[in-house]
Amino acid sequence: MSNNVLNTKELPFCKGCGHHLIAQNTAKAIEELGLNILDVIFVTDIGCHGIIDKSLNTHTVHGLHGRSVALGAGISMGLPPEKKVIVFIGDGGATIGLQHILEAARLNVNLTVVVHNNFLYGMTGGQLSGLTPKGFNTIITPNGSPYGEHDICELVYTAGANYVSRVLGIGDYSETIKNALKTPGFSLIEVMEICPSYGVKFNPKRKLQEIVEAANKPIKTWTNHRDPFVFPERKIVSNLFDKTPVIEHLNKEKILTSQIQVVLSGSAGEGVQLAANILCKAAVKHGYNITQKGTYPVTVGVGFSNAEVNISPDEILFHGLSNPEYVIVTSQDGLDFSKNTIKQMNEHQWILIDKSLPLPETKAQILSYDFRGKGAKNAVISSLFFFAKLSGIIETDTLKAILSEMGMLEKLPLTAIENELVLVTV
Repeated sequence: MSNNVLNTKELPFCKGCGHHLIAQNTAKAIEELGLNILDVIFVTDIGCHGIIDKSLNTHTVHGLHGRSVALGAGISMGLPPEKKVIVFIGDGGATIGLQHILEAARLNVNLTVVVHNNFLYGMTGGQLSGLTPKGFNTIITPNGSPYGEHDICELVYTAGANYVSRVLGIGDYSETIKNALKTPGFSLIEVMEICPSYGVKFNPKRKLQEIVEAANKPIKTWTNHRDPFVFPERKIVSNLFDKTPVIEHLNKEKILTSQIQVVLSGSAGEGVQLAANILCKAAVKHGYNITQKGTYPVTVGVGFSNAEVNISPDEILFHGLSNPEYVIVTSQDGLDFSKNTIKQMNEHQWILIDKSLPLPETKAQILSYDFRGKGAKNAVISSLFFFAKLSGIIETDTLKAILSEMGMLEKLPLTAIENELVLVTV
C-alpha cells in the first residue's frame, strides 16, 4: 500500500491559495517522519481548507465550524500517543473555537493544529475574523479593519502549548511541521497567507510579508516543556450492561396481546419522567417489553413534561407513538401540551385527568380524579395506581413493591389513593 498522504496533485483550492502549500508541506512532513498514513487522523473545520478531505489517504473527520480542535482533542484522548491527530482550521474557525484551542493547549493534549490564517472568511465572501490584522481591508471593512486582532500564537503559548510556531505560507516549511509532530503534547502552527480571491482583491499591491510585519507578528517559535496530557487512573467498565440492574419477572399472566401506548403529561419538576420509569419497571416485571421517551423544555423545572411509553408482549421496533390508548394528564401544562393528541382520540381510548382541570374536547372516554390533591410531587405517581386499576396491565401491588424498593412508598399518601381507587370501575 502506498504511504503517500495525498492521493492527487490537483488540490481543490483556488489558484495561488496558500492552502496548497499547507497540504503539501504537511504531507511531506508526515512522509519524511515515516509515519504510517493509517496512524494519522486529519480533523478539518468548515472553510475553504476543509475541502482537502477528499484528497487525503489518511483517516479524516470533518467537523462543525470552530469545533475541529474539540473533536481532534477527543479523538486524541482515546488513542495511544504514537497515533497522530492533525487539525486543520482557518482563522474564522479559530476565532469561533478559540476556547477549544486554549483548553487543548492548557491540557497539553497530544495534538497538532495548523491554522490557515488568510486574514478573513474566504468561503463566505471575505468578512473579517478575530485574526484579521488591524488595517487589513475586508468586504465589510473596505477602509481597513479598525479592530485589534488576537495573537493566536501568544495565547496558545501562554496557555501552555509545548510547541508554537508562526510561519510565512511561502516555500518549504515542512521542517516546522515535523518539529510540531515530533513534540509530545499540544502544538500549533499559524501559517500566514493571503486569500487570492478576496485578500488580494481588497488589498491590492500589498505583499504578505509586509502585512505580517505591519501587524507586528514575528515569525518565530515558542516552546514549553510540560508533560503531555494523560488520563488519570479511572475505573474501566468493559460492558455497560454489567451496571444495568436486572428486573426480575413476576409469575403473572400477561393480558396484553398487542402493543399499547401510554402518555403521561404534566409539569416539569413534578416527577413525570420518574413516574414513566416506574411504569416501565412495573411492565417489565409483568413480562412486557417497553420503551420510554421524554419530552420537556430546555429549562429544567419550568413548563411541561411529557413521557411516552410503549408496552408490548412482543419486541418493539419503533419507540414513537402515533395513537395512544391512554393519556394521563396531571396539570394545566400537560393539558396544553397534549391537547392536540387528545383531540384526535376516539371512543375506545382513555383519558385520566386531574379533576382541577377543564375537560378537553375529545371523543375518548374521560375519567377525572384528584391526583394533585395527593400533592403536586405525588400527582403523576398517584395516577399510575388509577391506570393500573383501569387497564389491568399491571397490578397496584407491583407499583407498591417498586416504590418500596426506591424508598418512596412511605412518602406517598397511600390511604387516600386506595380510598379513591374504589371509585375506578373497569
